[in-house]
Amino acid sequence: MSDPDIESTGKAVLDAAFHVHSVLGPGLLESVYVATLFVEFKKQGLLVERQVPVAVNYEGEQLEVGFRADLIVERLVLIELKSFEAITPLFKKITTNYLKLIPLKLGYLMNFNEVHLKDGITRIVNGLEGKPFFPPSQPSRPSRDT
Repeated sequence: MSDPDIESTGKAVLDAAFHVHSVLGPGLLESVYVATLFVEFKKQGLLVERQVPVAVNYEGEQLEVGFRADLIVERLVLIELKSFEAITPLFKKITTNYLKLIPLKLGYLMNFNEVHLKDGITRIVNGLEGKPFFPPSQPSRPSRDT
């Protein structure tokens, strides 16, 4: 990845996550970490969106199926947060799929239930060469079946 904006945003994401983890420690609910990171990003003056709907495009039809990305920072970096005993391959696949569906290039899967947060961070990169970017807050098309 060579985009300096994505890399600098990724660094800001990691710095904020380490700060939140050092203040709160492990063992709280995922929703607490989402809320505190949201506050931390706002304090830093970063554009942050919380619980962003992730639509699935199936054969030209946009489906709103209830997927939500925890946080998207600067419309560049996806953050999926967990507070589990261990990160499973399923969590990694879900994060990878969100990156493809939104689409974004960089994501972090973070498990805040680790004594040392560095042990709970997985960096995931999506190859987007040649694909258009649709901002996550783009309004969905109105449904015709009412």
